[in-house]
Amino acid sequence: MDSGGSYHNRSNRVWVLSLAWSMAQLGWIWGPILMVFFASVTLASTFLLCNCYRSPDPDNGPDRNKSYIDAVRTNLGTKSAWVCGLLIQLNLYGTGVAYTIYYCYLHERSYCYHKHGNDAPCESGTIQYMLAFGVVQIFMSQIPDLHSMGWLSVLAAIMSFAYSSIGLGLGAAKVIGNNVIEGNIYGVSTSTVIQKVWQVSQAVGDIAFAYPYCIILLEIQDTLKSPPPERETMKKASLISVCITTFFYLSCGGLGYAAFGDQTPGDLLIGFSNYGPYWLINFANACVVLHLIGGYQVYCQPVFAVVDKWLAEQFPQSSFVNKEYSVKLPAIPALSLNLQRLCFRTVYAASTTGVAMVFPYFNQVLGVLGTINFWPLSIHFPVEMWLRQNNIESWTTQWILFRTFGILCFLLNMYMLAGSMQGIVTARFS
Repeated sequence: MDSGGSYHNRSNRVWVLSLAWSMAQLGWIWGPILMVFFASVTLASTFLLCNCYRSPDPDNGPDRNKSYIDAVRTNLGTKSAWVCGLLIQLNLYGTGVAYTIYYCYLHERSYCYHKHGNDAPCESGTIQYMLAFGVVQIFMSQIPDLHSMGWLSVLAAIMSFAYSSIGLGLGAAKVIGNNVIEGNIYGVSTSTVIQKVWQVSQAVGDIAFAYPYCIILLEIQDTLKSPPPERETMKKASLISVCITTFFYLSCGGLGYAAFGDQTPGDLLIGFSNYGPYWLINFANACVVLHLIGGYQVYCQPVFAVVDKWLAEQFPQSSFVNKEYSVKLPAIPALSLNLQRLCFRTVYAASTTGVAMVFPYFNQVLGVLGTINFWPLSIHFPVEMWLRQNNIESWTTQWILFRTFGILCFLLNMYMLAGSMQGIVTARFS
């Protein structure tokens, strides 16, 4: 689980390229403030979750909750665990859809902007890119489990570092070359106030999606040695991780906005299609493509694992579910295939491709996914578990503070969801 959890963090870094667009919608004041806000909320959530690893005592309790769902089940009951599990699976499925959209978005707009210029009306939706990505994922999905693709972790780390560094470097070079910092304190201007309200909502949702750390925190904490208590080590590691990540997000988002101002694209690299050496842009895009192919698998393999386990328990005598077949192809090691895996995973990859083709709206989809990450998984469950674990009585000072915090975050979550859904509907029917 350690390698899987580490890769999960790396795989999400691809969304850092959309943060410049978010910064452009919010402006130079609210953009950095909201990034720091979500970083603070993420850190508070991780601290609460760290205390849930051992039960009933957070330092020496004999019972260990090795996953987020285990912690929810122990503290809040089976029904809450089912809801939590459903939200996590929905988030993983939605992220697969987002990866598919992004693959098309990257190819189509990068080519269009390079050929026609950055002011060209390049629209997402060319289905051949999505179909190609879907076919690749159908084949990749036949890899039995996440542990069989440990090499993806190393590849992801290299690809992340490569394209992120290129994006940061090109942003800095363009700001220096322009000899001016673009943008303003209000963000991108709109023709109406309501349009600005919706754009800000989508931008906030994008930022929220960039901080999904809580989902895999307990899996990582389960790999730690004690003493000192695992929660102390995890809190220190989380503080360092969130600080570094936030600095990186601010740098990438800030440099991108400073470079392009109101013309900041939804993906930072796409904005450089007509700046700098084209071979470098192609190399960075190739790194992103490799990252997308591997990242999709990291987000869908946990879903596959749940389905495989459930079917094996329900149908222990079924050869369709349990029998393995060895398939030998030239020049590659023998492959282990299973009919159930072949059918379900093919349908799964095809369905994410189909949804992406119907709703090919990158930033808006990220905003919707951000609402699944933010209030339910980062706020509601951690707060409820902490209150239950510490037996906090109703209407005490601590109870009022945590409840108020939860309600305010819920209202923010609904605002993000409304704006992102409005963006999808408007784009779909305009």
